[in-house]
Amino acid sequence: MSKELKTGIVALIIIALGVWGYNYLKGQNVFSPTSRYFFVEYQNINGLSEASVVTINGLQVGKVDQITFNQQPDKRGKLLVRISLNDDFEFSKKSIAKIYSAGLMGGQNLAIIPNYEGDIAISGDYLQGDIESDLFSSVGEKLNPIQAKVENVLVHVDSLVTGLNQTLNKQARESLNNTIVGFESTMKRVNSMLFSMNKLLVDNKINIDETVANTKKITENFSKVSEDLAKADLGGTIKQLETTVNNVNGLVAGIKSGKGTVGKLMTDEKLYTNLANATKEMEELLREMKLNPKRFVHFSLFGKKPKPYNKDSNQKNVSNK
Repeated sequence: MSKELKTGIVALIIIALGVWGYNYLKGQNVFSPTSRYFFVEYQNINGLSEASVVTINGLQVGKVDQITFNQQPDKRGKLLVRISLNDDFEFSKKSIAKIYSAGLMGGQNLAIIPNYEGDIAISGDYLQGDIESDLFSSVGEKLNPIQAKVENVLVHVDSLVTGLNQTLNKQARESLNNTIVGFESTMKRVNSMLFSMNKLLVDNKINIDETVANTKKITENFSKVSEDLAKADLGGTIKQLETTVNNVNGLVAGIKSGKGTVGKLMTDEKLYTNLANATKEMEELLREMKLNPKRFVHFSLFGKKPKPYNKDSNQKNVSNK
């Protein structure tokens, strides 16, 4: 073998290794050509690059081969992404190719979300494109409306403050300041009062504890009394009292109707008159015995007789000697 032939063979090997290494760095394997390729159209690829991984349900099945601008006049500015699949997994033309974030450190991959309805996708077909918002984009999208609202509120607050400054004159602003100062002073007095009440409670803690203990004892005693009352035969006692009251009512009714000695004394007018007359005569007799005792105890050697009873003298309480 000549020297020139050896040099040519080595040069061809070096060129082949260079082509293979270049394609390997791009994610292409010249010794394992892809069996299928598809196209996806995007308005924005959000950082997707050639040689990015293509997955189905998390399994790597291919890569991104090429990213170019669409040359059609009606689709100018749109990006056309070509992907190649090494797997023969079948899915329909309605499947979606979604760009998603590979991690927090950056980088985008492409995932095929398979759909099994309709015609099976074949090599060269177009798939529907979609972009999944990453963490920072999602946060930004959610914060943008809030930022707009905050800016709107700040504008209204600024307008309100400006209006207040224009409405309130110097005297009104001084009055408002005095009101705020007075409110602050009131709050200080309230705090002082609360501090005094707290100190009072601390100083009288022993008395309060004793009062609570006494209240507890009173409650316990009342509970015992209630228990004793519950055990006592109040029903029987009340029944006996009711019987006694009924008897007394019957006795009073008998007296009113003239039954018995007491009833007759209270209702018989003739008996009352006789008793009154007897009492009166007894009174006159006692008065006569007191005024003229000789009429009842008489002793005389000469046979002198006592004077007879004189009703007028008796009533005047005068002796009839």
